[in-house]
Amino acid sequence: MYSLNRATILGNVTRDPEVRQIPSGQSVCTFGVATNRSWTDGSGQRQEQVEFHSVVAWGKLADICGQYLAKGRKVYVEGRLQTRDWEGQDGVKRYRTEIIADNVILLDRPPAGAGEGSEGFAAGSASSSAPRPPADEPAMDPETEIKVEDIPF
Repeated sequence: MYSLNRATILGNVTRDPEVRQIPSGQSVCTFGVATNRSWTDGSGQRQEQVEFHSVVAWGKLADICGQYLAKGRKVYVEGRLQTRDWEGQDGVKRYRTEIIADNVILLDRPPAGAGEGSEGFAAGSASSSAPRPPADEPAMDPETEIKVEDIPF
C-alpha cells in the first residue's frame, strides 16, 4: 500500500519571514501564506474564503526565504504536511499543521526601490537559485490569469 504526503500552494506571504538558528546551527525559517478560493453560491452571490497556512523551511532554503520573501509577495510552495503538538502554559494540548517546504518559488518582482539583487528566486532542496529574468523583460501583471493551455509542458 502506498501513501503520499504532498502540499502545493500558491498565495501571498502574510508576514515577514522569521529566520533563527537551532542549537545545531541549522537555519529554520517560518512564514505564513494566504490562499483564496472564490465561487458563486446558489443565489448568484460571489463568495470568497481565505485559508492561512504556516510554512517552515530548513537549511539553505530557510536562509534564501529569509533573504527574499516579504509580506505581500506572491509565492509558490511545495512540501509535505506535518502536525506538531505541545502543551500550552494553561495545560491545554495544542496542535499546529505546517507545510515543511521542499521548494519555494517567488512569483513576482519586488516593489520599486526594494534594492538590487532581489528580482526573484526559485529555491528547493536540490538547487538554491535559478537564473534571473533579463532586466528588459516586462513585469507580469499580478491580475493576469494563467491558463493551463498557456503552460508549455
